[in-house]
Amino acid sequence: MDERAGFGRGERRRAAHLGLEAVLEEVGARAGEEFIHAGGGKVEIFSVNAVNRRAFGQRAARSALLRRREHSLVVLIEGIRRRDRRGAVARQVGTGKLDRRDTGKGGDYRAREANVYRLAEVSNAIIDQCVAQGVPFAREYGGQLANRSFGGAQVSRTFYAKGQTGQQLLLGAYASLNRQVKKGTVKQFTRYEMLDLVIIDGRARGIIARNLVTGEIERFAAHAVVIATGGYGNVYFLSTNAMASNGSVAVQCYHKGAYFANPAYAQIHPTCIPVHGDKQSKLTLMSESLRNDGRIWVPKKKEDAVKLQKGEIKGSDIPEEDRDYYLERRYPAFGNLVPRDVASRAAKERCDAGFGVNNTGLAVFLDFSEAINRLGIDVVLQRYGNLFDMYEEITDVNPGELAKEISGVKYYNPMMIYPAIHYTMGGIWVDYELQTTIKGLFAIGECNFSDHGANRLGASALMQGLADGYFVLPYTIQNYLADQITVPRFSTDLPEFAEAEKAVQAKIDKFMSIQGKESVDSIHKKLGHVMWEYVGMGRTAEGLKKGIAELKEIRKEFETNLFIPGSKEGMNVELDKAIRLYDFITMGELVAYDALNRNESCGGHFREEYQTEEGEAKRDDENFFYVACWEYQGDDEKAPVLHKEPLVYEAIKVQTRNYKS
Repeated sequence: MDERAGFGRGERRRAAHLGLEAVLEEVGARAGEEFIHAGGGKVEIFSVNAVNRRAFGQRAARSALLRRREHSLVVLIEGIRRRDRRGAVARQVGTGKLDRRDTGKGGDYRAREANVYRLAEVSNAIIDQCVAQGVPFAREYGGQLANRSFGGAQVSRTFYAKGQTGQQLLLGAYASLNRQVKKGTVKQFTRYEMLDLVIIDGRARGIIARNLVTGEIERFAAHAVVIATGGYGNVYFLSTNAMASNGSVAVQCYHKGAYFANPAYAQIHPTCIPVHGDKQSKLTLMSESLRNDGRIWVPKKKEDAVKLQKGEIKGSDIPEEDRDYYLERRYPAFGNLVPRDVASRAAKERCDAGFGVNNTGLAVFLDFSEAINRLGIDVVLQRYGNLFDMYEEITDVNPGELAKEISGVKYYNPMMIYPAIHYTMGGIWVDYELQTTIKGLFAIGECNFSDHGANRLGASALMQGLADGYFVLPYTIQNYLADQITVPRFSTDLPEFAEAEKAVQAKIDKFMSIQGKESVDSIHKKLGHVMWEYVGMGRTAEGLKKGIAELKEIRKEFETNLFIPGSKEGMNVELDKAIRLYDFITMGELVAYDALNRNESCGGHFREEYQTEEGEAKRDDENFFYVACWEYQGDDEKAPVLHKEPLVYEAIKVQTRNYKS
């Protein structure tokens, strides 16, 4: 028995694999310490007793828990984001070598290798943790967990729960959280949103949050702050994220001195339902798992594409010999399972060349005719039935319905897909222990930059979020809290809190007093158009400079012509959106500055001036083999200052990505 921890060997071994929720139960977090959660894509904050751990390497991280010490902790977590959660979660099979290699290669060697290595190491434990939480992963007939392939990997090592893995993982995590709520160790608040970070003597010591129901501004103090608030994809207005999912918290931390890393790395997902009008508020993701059996194609003949665009023929009218399965043609080794950035650029190239298949010319086909003919409709529906149903509900087209038979070959209705903003690899800079440049401020999950480089592989977002939350932060944050044991709890009456709240109130009053003529959504749409046009899939130096200039004009329009109905007291959704939109404009400029600085193409960042003769991304490892860290200069009108973290690769060989052979 380890007297320091009060646990025997078995308990220590088990504790080494437990996440924060389980550690709370083991050490008995005190009831009444605060927990705030804003549902519908907002913010969670909680204060709990933490468990100290000594400085550790990989082995020490699995050693016995040290004596319990009392600290307060504020964690800001996006609520149920309502992003299309149909992802899967990856883990290594056998050793982590394949996982490390694929993840590093998929990110175009722009991730920090140490973080990629750690992610692969804990991936097995992630699956075990989720199974213990009751996540209903698919299983083989014999009862073992099933696997399937995802983009960027040639090994089937992705665990899934039909077409809704992300949602099931979320339910498992929330069930564990609710267990602590019921036990009284966590007190839960709903519908709050963080508006500022409070710093005392150079350390993050709390936040200012707004109650979205009453409109009241409230203060929360703690020894440390953790943000897990997701990415900034909604800067583009149309994305697979819900409108309430936002990067505001990251921008607030950036304004307070946290470096922002690699903002140019935004992921365009290749399998989204195309835009169908100017009244949409978001786009719908079709799971990447569909690329296991679905084949992506456009017509070989441009005249067929023109007829499709005019509505004179349907995809099922085009026989096999007149179809161009362009991913299979260009990337024979990976076919339709190339990484997302590669598949998205290939779709854009075909559509730009005039081979798009819908009325806008901005869509390609995802076809299951071959899979249905080979496996049978029952097997295909067993795998993707819920996705077929969702597609039919949105488009009124059933992908499993026989449309035509030509020369004895049965053709089924194909889906239409087109790339859309889905995920952001850039984020707040963190060190290996997930601490930002502000002491006491930690960032986990999508809101940090650490694991994915210039492009995220399918399933890796869930893997990173689970790894950071369950197997990294519960241990690394103890190193920070260890020397805070003598620091008493903070009062929210301190002048730093009063100053932060005053600044927030002044900002809200300023927005409410503009009384212009433009709605929040109309300005947001203009922002999204500029971002997609000049800072989207294809970027040029000229376009980026023009985009930065237009973003500054959008900021001026916001500050002079914005109209917010109602008042700041009580519920005001338009005010909530306006606060986020102002941060979106800052974020858009940051993305453009980083993209303009990086004179190369890599992963999700594609500068059209830097590509191979075959149209592939052309990296410049000699000049850009670093993490770009941007520091705020105290004024949105001033350009941020660039700092560089050199990348070091030891276990993974850095080479030109090749998905052709």
